[in-house]
Amino acid sequence: QVQLVESGGGLVQAGGSLRVSCVVSGRTVSNYNMGWFRQAPGTEQLFVAAISWNGASTAYADSVKGRFTISRDNAKNTVYLQMNSLNPEDTAIYYCAADRNTFASPRPRSEEYEYWGQGIQVTVSS
Repeated sequence: QVQLVESGGGLVQAGGSLRVSCVVSGRTVSNYNMGWFRQAPGTEQLFVAAISWNGASTAYADSVKGRFTISRDNAKNTVYLQMNSLNPEDTAIYYCAADRNTFASPRPRSEEYEYWGQGIQVTVSS
């Protein structure tokens, strides 16, 4: 059974940085394209970033381009989301997800992802 566990969230001031991690167990992470999504209270879940199984391709939401970087270390079965220049609008629960279709480019639709982590809170204070 595939499990995804996020870590590294917390409270940070506006303008600061934070890195969240997602460790995959049960299957090697190189079997999946990986994505990050986020959901703020009272809003829908939104795409943040995605990366292909080998790290060669990435995709970002317009709202985070130039500030966030997704990366992966397949040897450690881990995916990362480096978040810089954070602002209060980035406050949300961040979810890691795995997409089995490695023939596809990194995809922004949550329906394409089969496995999900439990989520981790990121709070940016003004």
